[in-house]
Amino acid sequence: MDISNNKPFSCPQYAEDLITINGCDWFDWDILRDRSLLISGSTGMIGSCLVDVIMFRNREYGLNCKVFALSRSREKACSRFVEWSDSSLLQILEGDVNQEITYLMPGKIDYVLHLASNTHPVAYATDPIGTVLTNIIGTRNMLEAAMSQRARRFLFASSNEIYGENRGDKELFDEQYLGYIDCNTLRAGYPESKRCGEALCQAYLKQKGLDIVIARLTRSFGPTLLPSDTKAMSQFLRNGVNGEDIVLKSDGNQLYSYTYTADAVTGLLTVLLKGECGQSYNVAEESLDIPLKVIAGIIAEEAGTRVVFDFPDAVEAAGFSKATKARLDGSKLRALGWRAKYTLREGISRTLKCLNP
Repeated sequence: MDISNNKPFSCPQYAEDLITINGCDWFDWDILRDRSLLISGSTGMIGSCLVDVIMFRNREYGLNCKVFALSRSREKACSRFVEWSDSSLLQILEGDVNQEITYLMPGKIDYVLHLASNTHPVAYATDPIGTVLTNIIGTRNMLEAAMSQRARRFLFASSNEIYGENRGDKELFDEQYLGYIDCNTLRAGYPESKRCGEALCQAYLKQKGLDIVIARLTRSFGPTLLPSDTKAMSQFLRNGVNGEDIVLKSDGNQLYSYTYTADAVTGLLTVLLKGECGQSYNVAEESLDIPLKVIAGIIAEEAGTRVVFDFPDAVEAAGFSKATKARLDGSKLRALGWRAKYTLREGISRTLKCLNP
């Protein structure tokens, strides 16, 4: 089962996640009281959880924060957020960030969060134009929407992929690190356009005076993963849920940073509410840096299956990252008080329980 298309509160672990997130005390929730948020990518893995978190706080704590959830499909968004269908504090906006969207703005918006993006290998390979445009033109349109509303702050959800390949000179990538990206490849569209999106944010900050912060997310996973997600971790989890062998399509020695969805959301909120204007922050916890083959083994153990090896097809291979080691330094965000609540095994276990029919 994929709870992104069902009522998420049917999964007790997910409901517990919302309670845990709302228990975070290192930022001031009241900054959002009586304010409004515009969230693109609202039905995505992280965006949908963020919408649920704010709506949960509205219901349980009286936050009175209006959420404008931007989605290309009103039907999909209404189905995903059926839990909040009777609340006047959630409004679905149907629109594509790659088109002009300022006309959609229904009223005053205080905070704009741009989370929409193609974020998995098959999308990079089959829709490279859409991947690039969402990260550049989509970002520009969201920035213009923020300007039209005189928003208090704009948050751009960037990616660990902007760092490129490890040059062998750093164990952990801090926010100033830049590795190599071969721009003359299909696969470069995602990281290069994320870099361009960040540069565009800095341009709007300097030229237009817009208050902007950037959150660089790691490879995220959790109960709200989408059926279309083809990242290795997502495929492993679906294999486990279906009682299938975990299919590893490489030697599995890739060493990356990972983040459970609930921790990614608290990271975004920390950057939004406590980050310094113009700064970028890695949303990463070093204890979750684990080789891919070890992750496959954990999922197989939790699901009662085994790990097998297979070769990727041409489409999958074209979308794979060439980076073999990409660990992020999360100390800058931790200095703001953020900390991950879940270990990798806890996150995997909770995800499998939520996705099991």
